[in-house]
Amino acid sequence: MKTNLISKEGNEVKFSIVFSAEEFENAVVDAYKKNKDRFRIDGFRPGKAPRKIIENYYGEGVFWDEALNTLLQAEYPNALKELDLEVIDAPRIALDEMAKGSDVKVTATVEVFPEVEVKDYLGVEVEGVDYTVTDEEVENELKRVQKSQSRMETVTDRKTQDGDTVIIDFVGSVDGVPFDGGSAENFDLKLGSGQFIPGFEEQLVDKDAGEEVDVIVRFPDDYHADNLKGKDAVFKCKIHEIKSEILPEIDDDLASDVSEFETLEEYKADLRAKLQKDADASAVNLIKDSIISKVADANDIATPAPMVEDEADRMMNEMAQQLAYQGLSFDKYLEYMGQTADEMKASVMPEAARRVKTRILLRGIVNQEKLEATEEEIEDELKALGEQYGQSAEDVRKALGEESMKYFKQDVLTRKAIDLLYDKAVITAPQPKEEAPAEEEK
Repeated sequence: MKTNLISKEGNEVKFSIVFSAEEFENAVVDAYKKNKDRFRIDGFRPGKAPRKIIENYYGEGVFWDEALNTLLQAEYPNALKELDLEVIDAPRIALDEMAKGSDVKVTATVEVFPEVEVKDYLGVEVEGVDYTVTDEEVENELKRVQKSQSRMETVTDRKTQDGDTVIIDFVGSVDGVPFDGGSAENFDLKLGSGQFIPGFEEQLVDKDAGEEVDVIVRFPDDYHADNLKGKDAVFKCKIHEIKSEILPEIDDDLASDVSEFETLEEYKADLRAKLQKDADASAVNLIKDSIISKVADANDIATPAPMVEDEADRMMNEMAQQLAYQGLSFDKYLEYMGQTADEMKASVMPEAARRVKTRILLRGIVNQEKLEATEEEIEDELKALGEQYGQSAEDVRKALGEESMKYFKQDVLTRKAIDLLYDKAVITAPQPKEEAPAEEEK
């Protein structure tokens, strides 16, 4: 195979791929061997007709299309690699006239990753973000830790209360007819959690274990299931067990149980330091986002439709994966939102275009600044990624493979470009936030 760059105009590149007569003949032979069983020729058992007989009967080029497609599938990626092209869409292929015993030449026209000249990206002026962790946030974190150490205790000496967890069986019906998804056994329901439709959980308060309760509710008019919208329903419930959450005291004992510290004050100081570290990191990221937004506003560039389309598809797939982790199907989510997949995709297109524009601009800055990723930097990033999965840097490198490593290195360069923007930015002191005016006393 030989490749030749023909032209490059903007983001469109045209190049040729030439397969030698020998390469093409070998591909035709393979196509014949693969497909000969499909042909029925009088006087020959299936798969036994010689290639020449089949070509005489069906035409000399009967195997040419498959032979060429096989060659392109195998060699097109190699041609892109040889010409160092990063394409963003499927190629448009044009085929020169073919003749037996001759070389085969195809011309490919592709759209490549845009090369842009970025302006006004150094010395961007942005307002700083200064955030100090409050006592309330420390207390909230302590409560979160407290809750993580809670235990559930069966209640036998009182009726149900708001905040209890009840173990129930229930069967729901509309006009006396049970409906799909309206029943369960030994279901854990925390009263007051809002897990069920309005009015349901309240009717299970002040009840005894073993009691049977008819819960009467009306489904909201905007309920996601059309057959239940605005309908009155009866749920026959039986309360098997009442459980109460027992929280430990927030004291020195809790601190020593969940940390290396012996006293609550030491633990609180450590929590505050960690929260402040996270807040500072978030502040830096917010400033970086602000800088990138200003650079994007200062540069008017086109975002190729194929890239935006791919990004929107990626966002949709990420959304589906996140829902799956929560035990929800994407189709059910769309039904709940009252949208089709196409409508949902249309709604994410503006954000997809913004992400694509950012990617193009940052790549442009990498090129203009001639940024490079050293092997040490790449190794550090591989180690950091490996630590998340309990793997070595070398294991991560092998798992990524050569093609993915190329994009991994590009991600390292992108982060270097963002760090450059941050280092060169003019970050002004944050403006004090105006307090809301106090309401006048009546």
